[in-house]
Amino acid sequence: MQVTETLNSGLKREIKITVPAGDMEAKLMARLSDARDKVRINGFRPGKVPVQHLRKVYGKSFMAEVVNEILNDSTRSIITGRGEKAAMQPEVIMTEDEKEAEKILAGGTDFEFRLNYEIIPAIEIKDFSDIKVTRQVFDVPDAEIDDQVKRVAESARSYEPKTGKAAEGDRVSIDYVGKIDGEAFAGGAGTDQPLVLGSKEFIPGFEDQLIGAKAGDEKQVTVTFPENYQAAHLAGKEATFDVTVKEVSKPGELEINDETAKNLGLESLERLREIVRGQIENQFGSMTRQKVKRQLLDQLDAAYSFEAPSKLIEAEFNNIWAQVNRDLEAAGRTFADEETTEEEARAEYLRLAERRVRLGLVLAEIGEKAGVTVSDEELQRGLFEQVRRFPANQQQEAFEFYRNNPEALNALRAPMFEEKVVDHLLGQISVTDVKVSKEELMADDEEAETTTKAKPSKKAAAKKAEAKAGEDEAEEPKKKAAPKKKAAKDAQ
Repeated sequence: MQVTETLNSGLKREIKITVPAGDMEAKLMARLSDARDKVRINGFRPGKVPVQHLRKVYGKSFMAEVVNEILNDSTRSIITGRGEKAAMQPEVIMTEDEKEAEKILAGGTDFEFRLNYEIIPAIEIKDFSDIKVTRQVFDVPDAEIDDQVKRVAESARSYEPKTGKAAEGDRVSIDYVGKIDGEAFAGGAGTDQPLVLGSKEFIPGFEDQLIGAKAGDEKQVTVTFPENYQAAHLAGKEATFDVTVKEVSKPGELEINDETAKNLGLESLERLREIVRGQIENQFGSMTRQKVKRQLLDQLDAAYSFEAPSKLIEAEFNNIWAQVNRDLEAAGRTFADEETTEEEARAEYLRLAERRVRLGLVLAEIGEKAGVTVSDEELQRGLFEQVRRFPANQQQEAFEFYRNNPEALNALRAPMFEEKVVDHLLGQISVTDVKVSKEELMADDEEAETTTKAKPSKKAAAKKAEAKAGEDEAEEPKKKAAPKKKAAKDAQ
């Protein structure tokens, strides 16, 4: 086998591989000899079929297997032998001339093919001592726990049917149909919908107009959808809802005790408080980690500047761009609505893709040199966590999908590897803890939430620019579009 480099420009490589016809013939004859004792051909005893007859019957198909074997076995070994790492699966270029291909299959000429690929650049890992991050820490006060426990208890509060008018705090059961300009709109109807008046679960003004209603009443509620409503075709529009009040119930006494916890399936109020505290601390802990990680990645981005493989950047950009357009379509908006142009947005997200790829390569190199790995047990736990995000009736299907798709499992392994590398780095760099209030901790995250929607702003790009490794998440079932105030969140 002769290997000749025909292109070496930046990260791009092209090599030509020539396998002499004699080597191809030898591989073919080995296959024919092996098949001689296995095939059954009428007129010949087992093991007595002449090789030349076998060649006449199976020669082309066996030679095609030889070609595939060479392509599969030699590609990786050739690149590894050159001391290179391919950024993506190399492009294999073979002759398109049918007569030439026939000669190869007939063993009458050398087999030549080329490999086109980009290499992963050599990355020299720098000293981490100059990296300094501030970790904002919010100590959850008991009052925060009390408020959340109260909200949980509210969800378990009992209601008893009442006669007379509904007051704030009462729960009504309603049927409704929403209309705009006299026409019913999709997602604007509901049946037997429970609604606690004053909960602000529905859009502003809806609940207020049901105060004073009695069971059996039919009312027409007029409201205006908020300007920032997630369904753009409804945003800012006036709508009327034909509402039938089917039942009015008054709330029972709100009790926060062991019995309340038992009604929720827990053994005691103390256990309920432990769970609530854990959930709140995890929530704020996630915010803290994301801020620390953002600082870390920003400094790595500033420290490492090198050419990244264009094919990786292209693939990353295509993923980002598809998501941006899905978000815009779901919101019924355009680039003009977001005060930008498609050209400006493309340039911005191309920069984001380049950053993600470069940071991903840096983290991969750091992790490899540090011996960071994701164990099978850790991957299995991650798989179960991922599958749990799907609706119950889809979880088995999702589990089988991952088990049968190595690429999907690798995509699941990648973010886990990234987080372990981040953990490794946090043990190497200077981290200063600073106590902050809840408002201070949440400030940037609220800003990030508003800028990581469909709007392709520079701030959004900065917030999203964390090394990407398998970010696709199971979509939650969408809630009804109206008249609820809070609907399904845009995909991040």
